[in-house]
Amino acid sequence: MKKTPVFLHLLVTNMLRLRAICPSSWRVFQFRPISCEPLIIQMNKCTDEEQIFDFIERNKAILSEKQVGCAFDMLWKLQKQKTGLLKNVEYVRDHPQFLTLHNLATNKFKLMNDDTLVNVLYVTQQFDIKLLSEFSSCLADQHLYFSPLMGKIADIVHRNLETTQDLSSLSVLMVNISSLISRQFQQQLVNKTELLFDTIDSSEVNVAKRIAEFLRNVRYHYQPLLERCNNVFLSNVDHLDLDSISKILSVYKFLQFNSFEFIIMAKKKLTEMIPLCNHPASFVKLFVALGPIAGPEEKKQLKSTMLLMSEDLTGEQALAVLGAMGDMESRNSCLIERVTSVLHKHLDSYKPLELLKITQALTFLHFQRKEFFVKLRELLLSYLKNSFIPTEVSVLVRAISLLPSPHLDEVGISRIEAVLPQCDLNNLSSFATSVLRWIRHDHMYLDNITAKQLKLLQKLDHYGRQRLQHSNGLDLLWKELKSLKGNMFPESLLEEMIATLQHFMDDINYMNVVEIASFISSTDYLSTLLLDRIASVAVQQIEKIHPFTIPAIIRPFSMLNYDPPQRDEFLGTCVQHLNSYLGIGGMDGAQQQIYKMLAEVLGGINCVKASVLTPYYHTVDFECILDKRKKPLPYGSHNIALGQLPEMPWESNMEIVGSRLPPGAERIALEFLDAKALCRNIPHMKGKSAMKKRHLEILGYRVIQISQFEWNSMALSTKDARMDYLRERIFGEVKSCQQSSTFLASGTIFAEDNSSTDSSWGMV
Repeated sequence: MKKTPVFLHLLVTNMLRLRAICPSSWRVFQFRPISCEPLIIQMNKCTDEEQIFDFIERNKAILSEKQVGCAFDMLWKLQKQKTGLLKNVEYVRDHPQFLTLHNLATNKFKLMNDDTLVNVLYVTQQFDIKLLSEFSSCLADQHLYFSPLMGKIADIVHRNLETTQDLSSLSVLMVNISSLISRQFQQQLVNKTELLFDTIDSSEVNVAKRIAEFLRNVRYHYQPLLERCNNVFLSNVDHLDLDSISKILSVYKFLQFNSFEFIIMAKKKLTEMIPLCNHPASFVKLFVALGPIAGPEEKKQLKSTMLLMSEDLTGEQALAVLGAMGDMESRNSCLIERVTSVLHKHLDSYKPLELLKITQALTFLHFQRKEFFVKLRELLLSYLKNSFIPTEVSVLVRAISLLPSPHLDEVGISRIEAVLPQCDLNNLSSFATSVLRWIRHDHMYLDNITAKQLKLLQKLDHYGRQRLQHSNGLDLLWKELKSLKGNMFPESLLEEMIATLQHFMDDINYMNVVEIASFISSTDYLSTLLLDRIASVAVQQIEKIHPFTIPAIIRPFSMLNYDPPQRDEFLGTCVQHLNSYLGIGGMDGAQQQIYKMLAEVLGGINCVKASVLTPYYHTVDFECILDKRKKPLPYGSHNIALGQLPEMPWESNMEIVGSRLPPGAERIALEFLDAKALCRNIPHMKGKSAMKKRHLEILGYRVIQISQFEWNSMALSTKDARMDYLRERIFGEVKSCQQSSTFLASGTIFAEDNSSTDSSWGMV
């Protein structure tokens, strides 16, 4: 169905401007039919969609915004009355009169009250989510991210998330509503995105960019989704322009996501653009993107070109260049002088947060021009005297504390005290750091600490304790703590903060365990209760934790020199989980093929593990577990202990000692043997592979060995033949007599898994 997003954008923009100018009188001059009611009564008598559409065709010239809303209501009411098989959403969506109704709604947007407007959007979204995404973009273009209408849109998305299938439109909505959603809704959106990701074409770079942008907006480093987005970027790197590469690198930097491969490809592509960017706007963007990842020669070329363009920079561009120079750790005095002269010219136009960035960058680059800092200090103090927003006040105080003379006057202190009751932990921590920096300066240069400074620290401590004690849950508390580093937290509040985390430690789960472990690592505070909980979550929910985050979970135990009660199980689980992931990445083509087929044969990827580390330090290519009825058991279920190594590795038993398998269950090891495992002249297994097989059998494994020659034989040339082969080897299922005889006639020496050995080397 054809839409008119540009026209919609203009109408919504005008509507919002009109509301802002005259909110109480903008509906006074409305011309409607003398009586709306008879038309609505007629509509309510319609019994199917065709009657509704006939009604719209006859009355489209006189329908009011209220009647348009009623028509949408009736269409959705008729759909809800039908069963799943009888629903005709596509028929309604593609009907010419639905397009007419859509255009009528577009034309009458500015006459609708909020409830009618949201109801129309809700019903339209049932037929096509694209309109809702377009409307949310209109609000976003007006910077109305926190408006009631955006909240209504977020609610519509939440109510219809389960049935949503259009990831392209959903990704637009995710970005636009990201400021309003809860942690739980955030996770639901991430889960839905994972489910729908394979439905998009691998060339859908814009969808991947929006998903990455959403993760940045909600400050969620979700490795699996970032990797999938990264794969899309890598496969389309030749089609990425400067703007796209710049945005992707910015997201990666913010989320601390490392993709060496993307950086190498981006660096190559951006370096090729250096001679092509002749305009300051494009070259500044290139400088910011390429500078931090460029080599010495590229950096030299970038800085020399920027020197030539520096006089033409705008204030915004000069700020971007200064930030990039900080990232590059470039102290090129000539370029710093040129850029700061532009900054000085535009200093009055910068906002408080931009002034903080300027102060931070110049401090890092050891810039020391006195007249610049005098003007900067005057500007910061003038902003501070007129600011009443806690976050803005903390930004200004932080900037002042970084200046060569960080002293605050009476007005500055009173401004801090005035906003303290409204401050969150982030702001309070920022104030404490700034005041301590101020005290250190006064003590060093003036040999003086005033009573007011100490009194201010006491007030900060009081409000910090109050904030912690009144916390209602871990999600809200962590929203304030996650942007802080533990070593930046005031010493006086550290114990109270740990006590609060302990109070909510039952809420620590796979979603937040990595962040909390990282935070504890930075505090240098040993809390055995919190560390024991982290270890417990890692053991119980390991399948939901991304392997790349395992080092962050283990780190606090190493740094604080603490072993949890379940140390062996905890470390074994973590190492095995990481090793399995790394093993999958290191598989050759045949092993990856077997891994995917095993997942199909066993009923899911959670029923097979790759690269499993065992005692004797053997690594099993693939492992699975069958119950006494030969039904695969999924890993992560409550009746299987992961990562637990046997206490008595030489005891021969069908169960691994100490592994707590259900009665009658067996653990199976599948080994892929390449050409190196066999003699050159005959298909005879060499001693190393035979010894490994014997050791695994001692540990209780049933060992299935698949030779490279057998897997690549004519008998197993099709996927179906290979799948049947795996079923026979694992379950003992033989699909046909012909196929069974084919396996036996293939010359393989691996047909019998549990045969006794004839030699001391364990040869089959």
